[in-house]
Amino acid sequence: MVAYVVEQLQEVTLDIAGADGRLAHYDLMSPFVWTEGETYRLLVRVVPNPLGPTDPTGIIWGGDSDDGRYFRMRDAPAIVPGPNPDDAGGCEDPTVVRGEDGAYLVFYTGVDAARSQGALLVAKGPKLTELHEQRVLLRAPEGEGNIKEASLALGSDGRFRLFYEYARNDASRIGMAVGPTAEGPWTVVDDPFSIREDGWDNWHLSTGPIVQQEGRDPVMFYNGATVDARWRIGWISFAPDFSRVTGRGLEPVIMPPPAKSRDATDIAFAASCLVMGEDIWLYYSLEDKILRRALVRLYA
Repeated sequence: MVAYVVEQLQEVTLDIAGADGRLAHYDLMSPFVWTEGETYRLLVRVVPNPLGPTDPTGIIWGGDSDDGRYFRMRDAPAIVPGPNPDDAGGCEDPTVVRGEDGAYLVFYTGVDAARSQGALLVAKGPKLTELHEQRVLLRAPEGEGNIKEASLALGSDGRFRLFYEYARNDASRIGMAVGPTAEGPWTVVDDPFSIREDGWDNWHLSTGPIVQQEGRDPVMFYNGATVDARWRIGWISFAPDFSRVTGRGLEPVIMPPPAKSRDATDIAFAASCLVMGEDIWLYYSLEDKILRRALVRLYA
């Protein structure tokens, strides 16, 4: 019997000149954290609170940390909306991959100027402050919408998998595409898994980070919800070539604590993972405004 168990919870705080540790008057979402040497790097979606009618739905900021908990934010954002019409309304959900040439690839959701549609975009550059090339990777076909929340993994067959969230019939689902490199080209294939009618994930699904450890099946800490959008974090594992599902937790790994205010959203949403020995540090957001990380360990 496989179990992923949360053994510790920690706050993640950001520091920026003139603001407190949580960027005063801004909500924080989609914390993507990775390491370079002994330094932790962060990209995060920042949103004004309250969100005005002309405000972008997100701006992506970057920061650095010595311990993975307290991040010194940079003086300027990494990705801002426009002038590309595909992201003129907002930039959301960053995911960082290093390309074969060493360049940074930042996959993110671009929201159009009308704030009515989201597409999956990628920005590329030698530094996070020099992301020059931007292009659309996937756009929703007729009848679907809002392709977003990219997660990438390399299968044992040498091909990359691009997992993403999309919308269909008033529900979120997880789609998958296959490509020869992290930059594609991408071919959309069948969805890797679906909802469970009698589970906590019976209506919505959204991608989360994928952990790949030698000798173990790759596991995704995905996001699932009921029809009233009560989001929780669970896990699902795949064969090394992502051809089939090999396991799935019955209950959530992380549930949000009781909200402090009645108008708070009931959401815990996974964004990224760091693997350090046997420890998995899972970075996530609460209430679409607060950042946390959890120490998760596998018991088999």
